[in-house]
Amino acid sequence: MGSWLPLQPPGIVGVVSNPSAAGQEAEGKIYRFWALGPDLFGGLLPYWVTLGLPASRMALLGMLLGLLMASCFTFCLSHQNPEFALTSPEKSRTKEADRKETTAEEELDSEVLEVFHPTHEWQALRPGQAVPAGSHVRLNLQTGAREVKLQEEDKFRSNLKGLKKGRRLDINTNTYTSQDLKSALAKFKEGAEVESSKEDKARQAKVKRLFRPIEELKKDFEELNVIIETDMQIMVRLINKFNSSSSSLEEKIAALFDLEYYVHQMDNAQGLLSFGGLQVVINGLNSTEPLVKEYAAFVLGAAFSRAPVEKKCLRSHGDLPRCNPKVQVEAIEGGALQKLLVILATEQPLPAKKKVLFALCSLLRHFPYAQQQFLKLGGLQVLRSLVQAKGTEMLAVRVVTLLYDLVTEKQMFAEEEAELTQETSPEKLQQYRQVPLLPGLREQGWCEITAHLLALPEHDAREKVLQTLGALLATCRDRYRQDPQLSRTLVSLKAEYQALAALELQDGEDEGYFRELLGSINSLLKELR
Repeated sequence: MGSWLPLQPPGIVGVVSNPSAAGQEAEGKIYRFWALGPDLFGGLLPYWVTLGLPASRMALLGMLLGLLMASCFTFCLSHQNPEFALTSPEKSRTKEADRKETTAEEELDSEVLEVFHPTHEWQALRPGQAVPAGSHVRLNLQTGAREVKLQEEDKFRSNLKGLKKGRRLDINTNTYTSQDLKSALAKFKEGAEVESSKEDKARQAKVKRLFRPIEELKKDFEELNVIIETDMQIMVRLINKFNSSSSSLEEKIAALFDLEYYVHQMDNAQGLLSFGGLQVVINGLNSTEPLVKEYAAFVLGAAFSRAPVEKKCLRSHGDLPRCNPKVQVEAIEGGALQKLLVILATEQPLPAKKKVLFALCSLLRHFPYAQQQFLKLGGLQVLRSLVQAKGTEMLAVRVVTLLYDLVTEKQMFAEEEAELTQETSPEKLQQYRQVPLLPGLREQGWCEITAHLLALPEHDAREKVLQTLGALLATCRDRYRQDPQLSRTLVSLKAEYQALAALELQDGEDEGYFRELLGSINSLLKELR
């Protein structure tokens, strides 16, 4: 019978401990033994060996077999074969990767911590070096290297020391604690004067050295015969110069020309009322000199239209808002409207009438009381005579533009009366209701006059006339239909603008200027059928 051998270390084969005691009986018998060796699952497998050999040879064979198995086991461990390894290969790889990353981070940290110490000369900067804050860095286009130097030695020396120590420095040492601030506020409430710091005193001294007080400057200008004046002082001086009997015509014209510049600016027009300057300019309309009338009207037009804009002042015909209630009221009370109409109704040079018409338009827009007085004084008759006079085509276009603005303003008021009631005084609402503009235009023959102005050759003039015809369509529809000349003119203009619109389409303009005029003409023709 065979016997079990004791457990041996891995790779060592178990043998009979005393083979000589077996003697001759051992020969030819079967010995069964087992050994610890690696199998496919890393476990233990018994090895059954049947040998018909003597015991001495059997022992030698067992030792050789054990050495062979130990060599195989060592070979498997050295090649990390997953079939024979006793440890997990994934864990080994993870540890190895972590060890490499740690080494790389330590190398990177050592590079980042390397601080470059610049001087006042340009030096090349190596990759990975840290530059102190405030350093001057440039790129050398010839060498392609970055170069660094200091800007101010005293300013950045503290930064370098802070970087060497690895801490952030607070450059501003003039800080205040909460107790200091409370104390300063307490002194401020008590009315005590807080003493200025040395830096504040130095700053004030520097400002005094660079700038001089206004009193000293005035004295110096007086010595140079140069006087510093405000806008109000300048306007007073100009009015006095214009109103002086000793001033020549050229001096009066120059004074009015300069005055128009100042009243053209914000708020200065109202300042003209404070010292009676507006009435002086209005009285200038009575002058026998056409130039004085012209430039006086020019100043009045600027004063009426260029003023602080209020909500009630709407935009007219795409222009700037034209509304200055205080100046407009003072002008009406001072007789400006009558004087302007007299100049337009009498023989005057064309430039003077242009400026007077400008002042009249600025006075009437968005001022219902002035519009009411204009109708009472026969303003529509004056404008009709002006338009029908020879050589006044330029003035005719401006008159038509004024009528268009007044009509659209009236229509807008009728459509938005509820909104205007909230923003406008009841007195002004009543004034708008008392302006019989549309009936007056029909009675004075403006339906026919406007239609005949389509014969003007300028496209801009035709555009304004077409707009006015459309605005008066509800009032003058029957008059338009009874006017055969208007129909012929519209048909002729339609053919002309069709050709011009076609040229615009060829040039790639889908919504051109002539196409818009053609649309206005087609709309009128459709309404008059």
